[in-house]
Amino acid sequence: MASSPTPYFPGDTSTLVSATWLKDHISEPNLIIVDCRFSLDNPALGRIQYEEGHIPGAVYFDLNQDLSSVPQKHGGRHPLPDLADLVNKLAAAGISSEDTDHPSHVVVYDDSRFAFAARFWWLLRYLGHERVSLLDGGFQGWQKAGFPMTTDLPTSSVGQFRPRIQQDWVVDREQVQMAQTHSSVVLVDSRTGDRYRGEFEPIDPIAGHIPGAVNYSWLEVTDEQGYGRSPEEQQQRWAGLPEESDLIVYCGSGVTACVNLLSLQLAGRPEGRLYAGSWSDWCSYLISPL
Repeated sequence: MASSPTPYFPGDTSTLVSATWLKDHISEPNLIIVDCRFSLDNPALGRIQYEEGHIPGAVYFDLNQDLSSVPQKHGGRHPLPDLADLVNKLAAAGISSEDTDHPSHVVVYDDSRFAFAARFWWLLRYLGHERVSLLDGGFQGWQKAGFPMTTDLPTSSVGQFRPRIQQDWVVDREQVQMAQTHSSVVLVDSRTGDRYRGEFEPIDPIAGHIPGAVNYSWLEVTDEQGYGRSPEEQQQRWAGLPEESDLIVYCGSGVTACVNLLSLQLAGRPEGRLYAGSWSDWCSYLISPL
């Protein structure tokens, strides 16, 4: 390759980078920073917060507008985005894929314990780009460290992004139904315990979980300040499931499930698969079958 980004792509800690690391490497030419702050209760809030102040150089990606497609009758509340459209947006943000002369190292952050940043992290890897890290501690960690913020909107040259889609990373409802008959497959529900048990359901029209699913709340992946728990703690989280298990991970709409997929990587476990439609897709068929 014509240039080498490896000096600022940390080896063993590439999945998570600290605020100090990002400050020290923020001027590296192939580094792209992505702000994914978002609020499910107020979808416009993330963009407003970004315009009020963000990490210098960061571009903004919106969960609804950029990282999802328009919901339909089935498919869940946050269907995966149109991939051709997403690829164009990645390139417009200056992101170049790993098969180019100047591959980007992307650092993504939010202020929600990886809830939305992990969606971007997973999507980029789903498109074949592994040079992506999450900012440990998120935007709050950057602020608490006293590092600079800006309201300036970045200008960047257009990148070259050629996707290599990992087709087997995603499953649909029919595949989940088939998987329920295989003892080697484990369905992992990433929602909080009260939603899993059907005691509380603030969003979807039906409470409960997919039959046979086990509960691993996405909130267990980080501490209350939004810092990822250690690899040893991540390994302990999954210790009750055999390494050879085929894990299908879901949540309410395929967003916070990505935090559990992140946990699996931090734990050194095999890649899990995402039921992208998740519970919102599953229960849509209970209300209105095909």
